[in-house]
Amino acid sequence: MGITKAKSASTRKAATKHATGGPADEHDGEHRAPAVVAVLAAIALQTALPNDLIHGPRLLLPVVEVVLLIPLIVVNPQRFKRETAWSRSLSLTLVGVVAAANAFSLALLIKALLAGDAADGKKLLAAALEVWLTNIIVFGLIYWELDRGGPVKRTQLDHKDLPPADFRFSQDENADAIDEVAVTSSHRSGWVPTLVDYFYVSVTNSTAFSPTDTMPLSTRAKLLMSTQCISALVVSVLVIAKAVGALK
Repeated sequence: MGITKAKSASTRKAATKHATGGPADEHDGEHRAPAVVAVLAAIALQTALPNDLIHGPRLLLPVVEVVLLIPLIVVNPQRFKRETAWSRSLSLTLVGVVAAANAFSLALLIKALLAGDAADGKKLLAAALEVWLTNIIVFGLIYWELDRGGPVKRTQLDHKDLPPADFRFSQDENADAIDEVAVTSSHRSGWVPTLVDYFYVSVTNSTAFSPTDTMPLSTRAKLLMSTQCISALVVSVLVIAKAVGALK
């Protein structure tokens, strides 16, 4: 009992120290696995698209993306604790390549949906779902990479040394709430947003077409969320119109 209380007190002390600007070296870093799964899922969805929505050889882009991913896994095989200038650039390049590829497929999808080729209706609807899901993954990765300097800086730097936040999570302002809520706040628990949190932001933005509990703060975050919202809305409207036509 006494040992448990001591450990709890120690944990609270370390969390408070980090939350108020103390040393961040006690944080283990975010797990690598979710990011790898997200990237591989995006690659798989892109590879499954019809030929009409893919530019160039089908396996060229997946190979390029995997080649970019492998060195990043080598740098941080289990947790995000190290970062160099080249690994940061490579990570942003990987997300940029996945995003650019999906944007190209999205443009081709919109063109195909507007063309109204009834013969390929079911195939286009399936492709629209794949592009929409990839878009959620892509924007989740973008938010995750940009906010507060990325996954390494968020856990390894003191709060006072972090770049300005792009997003405001509810945990960032719950310190003065009732105890069972305040205990999970970033101030009291040392909470740091992870990929799952940014993925949730991306999902809600693509389904509600607006922010929900997480607010964009920076201009780039607002532009990115606007872009995602508009693209998701356009695809949804065209898919509904196509589906209605296919059912007639």
